[in-house]
Parts: sequence; structure tokens; C-alpha cells
Amino acid sequence: MPPSTPAPAPGEPPAVPPTQIPQPPPVTGDATGGVIPYKNPHALAAYYLGVFSVIPCLGFALGCVAVPLGISGLRKRKQHPVIRGAIHAWFGIVVGSLSILAHLGVFAALLLSGARHH
Repeated sequence: MPPSTPAPAPGEPPAVPPTQIPQPPPVTGDATGGVIPYKNPHALAAYYLGVFSVIPCLGFALGCVAVPLGISGLRKRKQHPVIRGAIHAWFGIVVGSLSILAHLGVFAALLLSGARHH
């Protein structure tokens, strides 16, 4: 005969045998495997804008948007360490900045070459 458990005190819930304790659901990752920082949209947007900022003519405007979004994504990551996206944010900041500098350099070169011919 199995040992009986003592009756709970008045007002207390009944004791649950250890085999019946509900277990939390297993922790599983998201479908992206943690690669895409969907919880940090600023970092993700900075990444894509940085990628597309290498397009001539459009790149200057896209780079100008990628840099502040990347900074915002880094701030969000710092406030909530659980969310990811620091690398995406840094990529947007670096590539966006390089694109801005490259576009300004090309624009300055065009201005200087045009001024020399007149």
C-alpha cells in the first residue's frame, strides 16, 4: 500500500505529488534561429538601408536614414539586452556612413571637375 500523504491544513491547497507537478513548456527558438532581429526593427531597417545605400544616387539618402536608425537600434539593444540586432545596427551605421562619404566625395569631384572646365 503506498504511503498516504497527510491532509492539507484548512485553507491550503492539496499537496501535489512530485510526478504531477506541471512542467513549463520547452523553450524553443524562433523560426529564424535568432539571426534576424525582428524584435529590433530599427537595427533591421538600418541593415537593409545600409545594404541598399551602395546604389548610386539613392545611396546618399538611404545612408542618411541608416545611420540614425542604427544608433536607435543600438540604444534599444542596450535598454533591452534580450533583443538582438547589435551587428545589424553596426552594419547600418558603418555602411551608411561610408556611403554618405562616398557620395559626398563623388559629388565634390563632379563639382571640381565642372569648375575646371568652365
